[in-house]
Amino acid sequence: MTEPTSGERGPGSTATGPGSTATGPGSEARFLAEYDPRAFDPVGVTVDVVALTIRDGALHVLLVQRGVPPFEGRWALPGGFVKTRPGPGGQRQEEDLDEAAIRELGEETGTELGRFHLEQLAAYGTPGRDPRMRVISVAYLAFAPELPDPRPGSDARAAAWVPVSELAVADNGGGQRPGTTRKLAFDHTRILADGLERARSKLEYTPLATAFTGEEFTISELRAVYETVWGEPLHAGNFHRKVLSVPGFVESTGALTPHGGARGGPRARLYRRGDARLLHPALLRPDREDEVR
Repeated sequence: MTEPTSGERGPGSTATGPGSTATGPGSEARFLAEYDPRAFDPVGVTVDVVALTIRDGALHVLLVQRGVPPFEGRWALPGGFVKTRPGPGGQRQEEDLDEAAIRELGEETGTELGRFHLEQLAAYGTPGRDPRMRVISVAYLAFAPELPDPRPGSDARAAAWVPVSELAVADNGGGQRPGTTRKLAFDHTRILADGLERARSKLEYTPLATAFTGEEFTISELRAVYETVWGEPLHAGNFHRKVLSVPGFVESTGALTPHGGARGGPRARLYRRGDARLLHPALLRPDREDEVR
């Protein structure tokens, strides 16, 4: 049997001779001191954020217009490379992924973020997705009831809340339909499609719809969130009954709206989010209800 040469050992090998493994105090320190990361091809790590909010009764996503190559002039999700920065004592302080996502979102909105929901969506690493080098992006999904008009960061020409309907994203992430003028850079069409599907599905089995409302809301306002994100109307009476039948989804504040509806009538009850983390039974999308039946 031929022993592997030193060049054949993997990055985790600690062998110091044929058939031996370095052990004992200081062995890991020696290994790290001798470790050469240049033996591997460089890989960049970025974060991209699918930030969704509801404006004027429509679902909007935050986009920035790139001011530098690659894809200069194209629109993209807010994001960028994970950074390192000097710490209090001058040492390198590496940024965590969540920190990078929050920083990028804050830079593009131009303000300190208030109440919002942030969760990791998926990782994207298809070779060639970024023409500069091998770049792996960790995408995030953010929901917020209200976010300010965005202010573009240093490397962007513009930033805007864009109605999702204007982007004509195919449901399967297969691209944007012909005739769409606001073309997305990189593979951000696929990331956006995945983010939209995640948002729509999470509204079925979690109370995340309340992330699009204020602290207090009416059942009608909650229904408007579902209709906007799902993109279809819902029967008011059935929705009201389903929401109140889910334990812990919402709880009454005991207060009423100051005024009746647009057409008059009684004042509506105000609710707040309950303590449920999962909805049981789930509130299924109408087309999914048909599949279950």
